[in-house]
Amino acid sequence: MRFADLHAGQTLTAGPYVLDEAELLAFARQYDPQWFHTDPEAAARGRFKGLIASGWQTCGIAMRLATEALLAGSESFASPGIEYARWPHPVRAGDALTLTATLLAVRRARSRDALGVLRWRWQLHNQTGTEVLDLTVTSLFDLDA
Repeated sequence: MRFADLHAGQTLTAGPYVLDEAELLAFARQYDPQWFHTDPEAAARGRFKGLIASGWQTCGIAMRLATEALLAGSESFASPGIEYARWPHPVRAGDALTLTATLLAVRRARSRDALGVLRWRWQLHNQTGTEVLDLTVTSLFDLDA
């Protein structure tokens, strides 16, 4: 989508993305090697009664879905960051994750006419509708592109 097509209050959805155990384990072993992400036997005895995905992997899945839903083909070029990220429930192998992105504010930067600013909320839900990720992010758009 192009920046000119965006407006506050707009909602986009993308997915589902199904996370398999091999992918969960590979990410965790490489980037978040905590036992509840990497050791099936120990995780089975732990608080979550099984392996759970890294929250950072969950963010990566949301990014992929956001790119597919809006950013691909747009003038988006960067993000200055996120306001917050919450992982209210764990993600497990086999979960089918769907993104709901709500556009909170769409504006031109006060300092530069050719800079678009999008503030949006990403919520990721699993196949039962349980929220597994909630974050608010800002994306920047080069309107000269």
